[in-house]
Amino acid sequence: MLSGKTILITGASSGIGAAAARMFAQEGANLVLAARRGDRLEEIRKALPEAKSRIRVFAGDVADPGFAESSVSAAMDTFGRLDGAFNNAGMLGDMGPVSDLSLENWNQVLATNLTSAFLAAKQQIPAMAGSGGGSIVFTSTFVGHTIGLPGMSAYAASKAGLTGLTQVLAVEGGPQNIRVNALLPGGTKTEMAGDDPAFHDYVAGLHALKRMAEPEEIARAALFLLSDAGSFVTGSALLCDGGNSITKA
Repeated sequence: MLSGKTILITGASSGIGAAAARMFAQEGANLVLAARRGDRLEEIRKALPEAKSRIRVFAGDVADPGFAESSVSAAMDTFGRLDGAFNNAGMLGDMGPVSDLSLENWNQVLATNLTSAFLAAKQQIPAMAGSGGGSIVFTSTFVGHTIGLPGMSAYAASKAGLTGLTQVLAVEGGPQNIRVNALLPGGTKTEMAGDDPAFHDYVAGLHALKRMAEPEEIARAALFLLSDAGSFVTGSALLCDGGNSITKA
C-alpha cells in the first residue's frame, strides 16, 4: 500500500509509532523514523533487516522548533521526496485539577502536542507539494473530543486543538493534492498507559468492545489514511476508539 512512498513517523521509538514503523516497512515504504530516543530507533531498524536500506533514523524532540525542518530535510536528502507524515509523538503531562497545574506543564504539553503539529505542517506541506501531493496524519485522542476526563485539561486541550488545525490544513492543502486528517485512538496498550492491570481493566470498561487496543490496530488506521486507500478522506477526525465515544455504561 505504500510501495515507493516516503513516510516520516514521529514518536516512532515505541507504542503506536513503533508498530507503524514495522507495518509501513512491510508495506514497502521508505521511512524516516524520528523520536527522542535514537537508540530505540536503531533497534527497530535493525529488527527490520529486509527494509534496513529503506529506513533512516533521526533523533530529536518535536517540541524543538528546528526539529520539523531537520526531519523533513532528512527525508528529502535521503529519499528525494516526502509523500506522507504520521505525526504521532505526544505526551500526557501532569495529571490533576486545573487549579493544581503549573503554567510550565501547560506550556510543555501544548508545545509537544499542538505547536509541534503547526511546525510540522509548515515544513511538510511544501515538501509534499513538491512531490505532487501527500497525506498528513496527526495522532489526537477521544479525550477532549467526545469526552472529558478529570485531571487531563492540558492533554485534552492540546489534542482537541489538532482537530481545528487539521480542518484548516485540509482546506489549504486540498488544491495541492495534500490530505490532512486526525486519528483519534481509544485506550491503547502503550508505555503511556502504564502496566497497572487494574487501570487497564478500568480503561477497557470505557469501551464498547470492553478491551484496549493493540498498537498495531491504531497503526492500521494510520496506514489507511496515509495510503491511496484513503484517497478521498481529508479534514476528518477519524475515531479508532473501540466504541469509547458511544459508551456510557
